[in-house]
Amino acid sequence: MIGPGAALGLLGGGQLGRMFVQAAERMGFEVVVLDPDPLSPAGRIACRHLAAGYQDQAALEELGRSVRAVTTEFENVPAASLAFLRGFCPVRPGPEAVELTQDRVVEKRFARDTGLVTTPFAPVGSEQEAAAAFAEIGAPAILKTARLGYDGKGQAAVNDLRSLLEAYRSFDQVPSILERRVELEREISVVLTRGADGRLVTFPVAENQHVNGILDTSIVPARIDEALAARARDAAARLAQGMQYVGTMAVEFFVVEGGQLLVNEIAPRPHNSGHYTLDACATDQFEQQLRALADLPLGDTRLLSPVAMVNLLGELWQNGEPRWDRALADPRIHLHLYGKTEPRPGRKMGHINALAETPELALEAAFAARAALCH
Repeated sequence: MIGPGAALGLLGGGQLGRMFVQAAERMGFEVVVLDPDPLSPAGRIACRHLAAGYQDQAALEELGRSVRAVTTEFENVPAASLAFLRGFCPVRPGPEAVELTQDRVVEKRFARDTGLVTTPFAPVGSEQEAAAAFAEIGAPAILKTARLGYDGKGQAAVNDLRSLLEAYRSFDQVPSILERRVELEREISVVLTRGADGRLVTFPVAENQHVNGILDTSIVPARIDEALAARARDAAARLAQGMQYVGTMAVEFFVVEGGQLLVNEIAPRPHNSGHYTLDACATDQFEQQLRALADLPLGDTRLLSPVAMVNLLGELWQNGEPRWDRALADPRIHLHLYGKTEPRPGRKMGHINALAETPELALEAAFAARAALCH
């Protein structure tokens, strides 16, 4: 066990890291952040910020020697850096688990090896492979870069072989994956935390809606039957156990006709669709990340109220500072801003959680509050 007063390390300084720092400091820990951005949201509030790259060996060694354990806030930290840090202190999640999720092809093969179902897919590593992949997968489909894509970036719709080749060339022919586009009934996600002792707890299933590839809304509890929710929780737990994962992670699923559950993505970190836990659960996802990192008992994940989360993107600032007073006039609204200095279109600047008697009323309140922010 690592007790309050100890220093913990965090690779990555974005909004997920900021909320981890807030949870850790609330429980009496200090956090040292390593992130190259001198204005990183997490670095600005941590007790110490090492403004260096994730492969800077001197900075990694300084971090490793100054903390009791290290975690991450995003999945694209080099696995080699995590392995290096493990020579100094526990690293949770470990480099093997993080590396598995950094390549979409590897991730989907792992999900299938675990006995779960994914959308049909094929790797694309050359134009010849692209043609073979199209013959296997067909259209409509989506081409995605195997690495580094997020929030709809590194993705292109494919309707024929010509559009596939054009998309592949536009990605500079980096390793990619072709996935069949499926008709969705809905998208859902499960956030869970697994401790070093193997104990695993799941949060209530979220129902998610995306706009332009970016998560827009999460509704909790998801408007699905309990049997499907239980299958989603079980599938996410099987993945975490198969990865020997330690920490908080999320699994995104597609629900298709007939209630079939398809694994879409694994995120080895707290997740945007788990932000509702900050106000609506007995323990939030960031405190659970802290508890798993410090070998503390995991907290209660029960839902205290139906809730809807809506993201606040940079577009809301285009006519000046949003009208926070109007949104907060509804006492059911909880505002979370991420400390980012420059609003840009598509950039996540914060989110709103709305608590109400039903998921539908929570969603209505969240949408109304976001609309009220505009001039």
